[in-house]
Parts: sequence; structure tokens; C-alpha cells
Amino acid sequence: MSWHEIYKQKQMNVDEAVKKIKSGDRVVVGHAVGEPQELTEAMVKNKEQYENVEIVHMVAMGKSEYASPDMAPHFRHNSIFVGGTTRKAVAEGRADFTPCYFSEIPRLFKEGYLPVDVALIQISKPDEHGYCSFGVSNDYTKPAAECAELVIAEINDQMPRTLGDSFIHVSEIDCIVETSHPVIELQPPRIGEVEKAIGENCASLIEDGATLQLGIGAIPDAVLLFLKDKKDLGIHSEMFSDGVVELVEAGVINNSKKSIHKGKMVVTFLMGTKRLYDFVDNNPSVEMYPVDYVNDPCVIMQNDNMVSINSCIQVDFMGQVASESIGLKQFSGVGGQVDYVRGASMSKGGKAIIAMPSTASRGQISRIVPMLDEGSAVTTSRNDVHYVVTEYGVASLRGKSLKERARQLIHIAHPNFREELVKEWEKRFNDKF
Repeated sequence: MSWHEIYKQKQMNVDEAVKKIKSGDRVVVGHAVGEPQELTEAMVKNKEQYENVEIVHMVAMGKSEYASPDMAPHFRHNSIFVGGTTRKAVAEGRADFTPCYFSEIPRLFKEGYLPVDVALIQISKPDEHGYCSFGVSNDYTKPAAECAELVIAEINDQMPRTLGDSFIHVSEIDCIVETSHPVIELQPPRIGEVEKAIGENCASLIEDGATLQLGIGAIPDAVLLFLKDKKDLGIHSEMFSDGVVELVEAGVINNSKKSIHKGKMVVTFLMGTKRLYDFVDNNPSVEMYPVDYVNDPCVIMQNDNMVSINSCIQVDFMGQVASESIGLKQFSGVGGQVDYVRGASMSKGGKAIIAMPSTASRGQISRIVPMLDEGSAVTTSRNDVHYVVTEYGVASLRGKSLKERARQLIHIAHPNFREELVKEWEKRFNDKF
């Protein structure tokens, strides 16, 4: 039987597809902008047929209506990275949070910690051989589909076809729903003077020939602004956005000095605008792999001069980094921060950077503190932290005593809080600053 015939046999409308989900199922939803919006919306519309369906995913970029209070009898959300549309549900106890390094999520599926009953995925239309691409979301989405008892796919003719280990054959899909809609876009953030100063300080640590991991948001985009005079940069990152495209087109990023995957940008998911999605479509210089490969510290470290740049909420005098919670309130998740901090730290010539504004709440709160807020989760331990960067400079903590690392951190704190921090330093270390 040809793949065309298989395809036709499995094709159905969206309501028929989601009715294959049963009460009590664990449903893993495609990640971030790869979320199959028509499938999730149809599932919510058909809520009355379900009881206690568990919805598992990381960042939710869709409406997340299954996390609303009136959905409690039908759905229970289990978040691996809390986002804006699910944060309230987690805070109010209507949804759960499961801590896990991004790189290890596929292992939860494969080894039965979180067995997958249903995978809801969004993929590209099939090529001439019957293979569909996972497009903008490979990460845990591909492993979930490989482990699921039931795979329901939204085949979107506007999903870019990304290359690498990023394909699923139509024979491996149980239900096919054809759609045509734009992939969710994430517009570039506003970059202010604080972010520009942080970006410039981070860029001062990046040398020609370095391989970069960049997150998303104003700080990573600000870093890119100050890399235009660099040469032969590479990308090995869990994701990248539109700013990277500019540096590729300018010849700054060419991946020529990478130790592995030379000449290729390696990534596990993407978030940005249509410009980014058009850039990666059928682009042989971009390779996408599942997150248990891309974010494996033992893979990351094989890139010499690997530089990771991640953000956080607070750093204490010891160098402990809280990136995911504010006290007991779960704000986000671990994501790939520790994967890349460790991978970059083990890389020959590597640098792991934690970058943040010096204050929060419009300057009312210092992010550099003597002690983390009570209940805050330590995301990156004091043993792993290398550089901390604010708009006021760079603190190098590797190999520094507790006393010296606290001193360095105070030097890059906001001036409005330094006097208070110095008093705490002198009290703790019984010495004059």
C-alpha cells in the first residue's frame, strides 16, 4: 500500500480525531508555537465526553482553556514549564507542576515515568516519500509521538519543513487532520537601555569562533546587537529567534568553527515571526533534533568555546541562582538552563553566563540578595555558576570563595542597594568591605 493510500485511510475531521481520546488518558501536547491549536480547541469543545484527562506540556502559547476553573472535572494540566496562560491555574492548585531538566523530558516518556497515551502534534505536509517534519517543535514532541499509544496529527501546510532528525512517516500516525493556518508568532521584545547594557557586557565575554546558546527575550536579543563585529560564530542552542537570522545574513554566524555539526545550526525548537519560519524552511544549514540530544550536556561540551546565556530571577551572595520561582510561587521552570550551564562549563574554553537586570519591580527590589526569598527553588547551584552579568558589569565567580563571590556580586548590584548589601556582607563575613 502506498503512503498516499495510508494517508487517506487515516484522514478525518478534527472532532472525529479528538473523540479518540478517552477519560483518564495522559495527553502530551506539542510544545510552544508548535502547539496544534485546532486539536486543543476541539478537545476543549468536546469536554463533556472526558473525565480526568491529564494535559502535559511545557510552554503553552495557545489559549490553554483546559486550565480554566470550569474545566476541572474534565482536564487536569500538568506543566513542565509554567507559562503566562497556565501560571494562575498552578498557583491556585488547579494544575500541577513537575520539575525536570528539559533534556530529560523524553526519558520520562520512554522509561515510563510519564507514559504517553496520546500525543497531539502539529507537523508539515508530507514530502514525496510520505515523511512529515516536526517543523518548529522537535524537542519533546517527537519523542512523545514515538512513545504514544495514539498519535493525532494536525498537518498544517503552513508549518515549515525543518531538517535533521525531525521526521515522522504518515504510517506512524493514527489520525490525520488537515489544517491551514499561520504558525503562532512571537514578536521581538522591546529592548531598553538596561537590556542594551547587559547585552554589551555579555558580548564582551564572547570571542570570535564561539558557539552560542541563547534563550528568548530582550536580553538575548540585546546580546545579538553587540555581536556584529564578531567573526565565525556558531549556534548550538535549544532555540533561537529572529535576531539570529540577521547575524547569519550579515555573515557573523557561519558555524565554520564549530567542533561538532560544523557548518550547521543545531536547535530543538523555534519561536519567532514568519521571517524566522521562512528562513528555516528546507534550510540545510539548520538541523533540528530531539531535546535529549541537543540539550545533553555531554553533547554540548563537545563544542569548544561554548557560551551559554540564560536569565534568572535572583542571585544570592553564595552564587545560588533562582530562575523559576518567586518564593513558593512557581513562575516558570528549569527549562534548559542547567543543561547549558553544565555543558558550557565542561566545554574547552567554554563560558556559562547568567544575565539579568540588577532590579525588579521597576527598581524597587534588588535581584542580588544576601539570601534567596524563602521557599525559592535553586535552579543553578552555586557550584555551577561561572559569570553573572547585570547592566553594571560582570562578576566572575568560578574559583572564588564565598566571601569574594559575594563581593563581586555587590559590585554589579544596583547602586541604590549596594550600601545595604555591604552591611549584610560585613555582618556575614565579620570583615570590612
